[in-house]
Amino acid sequence: MSRAVEESNRRMLRARDAMDRSYAQQLDIPTLARIAHVSEAHFTRTFRATFGETPHRYLQRRRVERAMFLLRETDRNITDICFEVGFGSPGTFSRTFHDIVGRSPRTYRKETSSAGVPTCFTMAWTRPSA
Repeated sequence: MSRAVEESNRRMLRARDAMDRSYAQQLDIPTLARIAHVSEAHFTRTFRATFGETPHRYLQRRRVERAMFLLRETDRNITDICFEVGFGSPGTFSRTFHDIVGRSPRTYRKETSSAGVPTCFTMAWTRPSA
């Protein structure tokens, strides 16, 4: 691996780590590109080439993963969870959740709460795919 590729990967990892830490906040491409020290267009292309998905889709998936945990482990209102993980509206949350997980948040909660298996197995079986 060349030195330039290594440096590019480090920059993308820096931005992805920022997304992991601040997934519930409003993160836009200009902010993430500044974190990675690259232009906006270069950031989007390079992020997709490095991780196999766009920054927006990665952030959505990260938010849905956190929502899945909250749906499994708490009895909080689905709308509260939606806003806590960074979605702006319950409709967008529900649609995105269904696209990634394959079922609605309500159905997911009902199915996982009645499973009766250890959390580590539930997490492995229900982890959304990229």
